[in-house]
Formats: sequence, structure tokens, C-alpha cells
Amino acid sequence: DHNTEQDWLKTNLARLTNLLQGQRDLTTVGRVVLTELTPLVGAHLGVIYQRLADPAGRLELLASFADDGQSGHPDYVEPGAGLIGQCARDARRMLITNVPDHAVRVGSGLFKATPRSIVVLPVLFEGQVKAVIELASLEAFSRSHLVFLDQLTAGIGIVLNSIEATMQTEGLLQQSQQLASEL
Repeated sequence: DHNTEQDWLKTNLARLTNLLQGQRDLTTVGRVVLTELTPLVGAHLGVIYQRLADPAGRLELLASFADDGQSGHPDYVEPGAGLIGQCARDARRMLITNVPDHAVRVGSGLFKATPRSIVVLPVLFEGQVKAVIELASLEAFSRSHLVFLDQLTAGIGIVLNSIEATMQTEGLLQQSQQLASEL
């Protein structure tokens, strides 16, 4: 069982890391992460917020999975506000297993149900929070899934940092070219 679990973990970490390599758009990365990750760990609803470079360190909704558009996911979250904001502030995973009945519901054409388990994960790069992922499931997250999520977020952090650095470099290059043409 241990070998099977390790094989699943390593195979899926490699697969998702390969999917993210070479991406140049943050929104695409957010969608790919949620589209691949959510069903893989048995989740049914997910959001990813990216930390902005503004001095306040606000988080902006980057992508969502199975969002019905009525859930009320805010476009921006302040550090410390709600579980997403607190996760960003503390840079620590949160697992909620006793979800109240009035939580955002997982919906389908056939039913609406309250999630049984919610995990909120910081996506870190060199100790700094780059994003926060929140996943909700109708079942409890297994220990293997939580270990996988913890390991995967480090890889996502590297990808997000790389894209941000590339975007910043491209912006500086564009600014340099504009100044050169003005001179």
C-alpha cells in the first residue's frame, strides 16, 4: 500500500508539474491547476487567489472550478479576511472538517450539497505566499491527498514566481524600448 501511494504521489506530481512548465499566463495556470487538481484529490469545488504586488498584499481571484456564479467568491480578499486571507497571512494549511450547512454548496443539475471537508492551502515560493488555493469536497480528504497537495503547492509556487518574473522583465524591456524610441 505504501509503495502504491508513493507511486501515485510521484506520478501525479510529475504529471501536473509537466503540465505547468512553459506556461506564460497566470490565468491559464490557475485554470489548469484547478481543472487537473480538483478531481484528482476528490474535490468538487475550488478557487485560486493570486497575491498582488500591491503594498497591502491583497489577493485576486485567478480562477475557479465548478463555480455556479452565485457563490459569492469575492474578486479580492484582504490579508487576514476569512480563511483565504488568514491562510495568506499565516502561510499555513487549514483543514475544515465540520463544515456548516450554510456553506457554499456544491451544485449539479441534479443536486446541491454542503461540502464535508474544505482545505485552504498557501502556495509558497521562498517562504512568501504567491497564491492561496481553496478546495471543497463532499468527502473527507485522505492523508495521501493532503500530502500530495502540500508537495504540489511548492511546484505551483515556482511556476507562479517564474511567470511573474518573466512578466516583470517583459514590462521593463517594453519600457526601455519606449524610452529609447523617445530619445
